[in-house]
Amino acid sequence: MGNEQKTKGQRPAKYRQVEIADLKTGRHGKHYDLVQGIVQELVTLKAGSALEIPLADVGGVGLANLRSAVHRAATSSGVEIETIADNDKFYVWKAKAK
Repeated sequence: MGNEQKTKGQRPAKYRQVEIADLKTGRHGKHYDLVQGIVQELVTLKAGSALEIPLADVGGVGLANLRSAVHRAATSSGVEIETIADNDKFYVWKAKAK
């Protein structure tokens, strides 16, 4: 009855209240598995090599969104990356230590 209660002079609450402990805190978008797979392969990638990812194989994800998602996931995993793309492929590799 929490959101239905009114105090004197106030309207009923429009939105339901939930416990913070019940909320999911991770970010798992619809391409989470794809991005995590790329990051896992990056971790084991030998120096001087890049992953070649055909854009036709990424389920309609645009290049900008893919690049952003991979960069965000790699950064949160502690992996510095560099990327480049051409018309139909996306390349990603571990950045050299500075």
